[in-house]
Amino acid sequence: MALTLGYSPCPNDTFIFHALTHGLLEPKAEDERLATFDVRLADIDELNRAALAGELDVVKVSYHAYGHLADQYVLLRAGGALGHGVGPLLVAKAGDLDLAGKRVAIPGGLTTANLLLALYRDDLELVTLRYDKIMPAVAAGEVDAGLIIHESRFTYHEHGLVSLVDLGNWWQHEVGHLVPLGAIVARRSLGEAVHARLDEAIRASLRHAYADPGASADYVASNAQEMSDAVRRQHIELYVNEHSFDVGEDGEAAVRELLRRASARGLFPPLREPLFAGAADRP
Repeated sequence: MALTLGYSPCPNDTFIFHALTHGLLEPKAEDERLATFDVRLADIDELNRAALAGELDVVKVSYHAYGHLADQYVLLRAGGALGHGVGPLLVAKAGDLDLAGKRVAIPGGLTTANLLLALYRDDLELVTLRYDKIMPAVAAGEVDAGLIIHESRFTYHEHGLVSLVDLGNWWQHEVGHLVPLGAIVARRSLGEAVHARLDEAIRASLRHAYADPGASADYVASNAQEMSDAVRRQHIELYVNEHSFDVGEDGEAAVRELLRRASARGLFPPLREPLFAGAADRP
């Protein structure tokens, strides 16, 4: 039986997983489940909820959501989104907006963006919208400000909006770590051997994507829909990096600090160890 695999239609995820899910890699004979996958593409908020419901074997989730998933899922070391300058932005129509008590649209309660916002300040009225509905809502005056993620950081100017706070920059200045956004997680019940092969397969898929970027271009574009070629390239260049091959020591330290701070705030209990599958393995 094929493993169920969920990831977003965002360019970074479709770029990473194209080869793996389109039969472009040599299957490993030791486990037929890794030769084909039952794929679900969905927004990160929907993926977080699907993981909480236990619907998927392997799934992209927010690190915030992982605080509620650690008993059932382990963090894979490959395929995630971490880095410098990758954090969510808080945007509004005017740069001098006093945020106290204001209505702020967020892209899901369990997104890492919302966790970073909660660690930044807690005097806001939050309204949940799908991530691609946030900028239009701010521009229309339906909310006072919006917390934007994904490709929105490249296009908010087109909506007449300005950046109030770059929460990624705030996090790096506050704690001195890179910004952890999302991870690929796998059911703990799959076992360490399968976890290791999943990490290996994701790395192989990413190597294939870099070696032949044209192979995934149509798949990436078809799922990105209205996004321009230039924005798709920017998206991949920003969110796919060395930490997508392996979270690494710096990335693991950043993840642990984020989860520690959230746990200290009572957002979820201390997490089950091990958090990460296997050992660090740089390509």
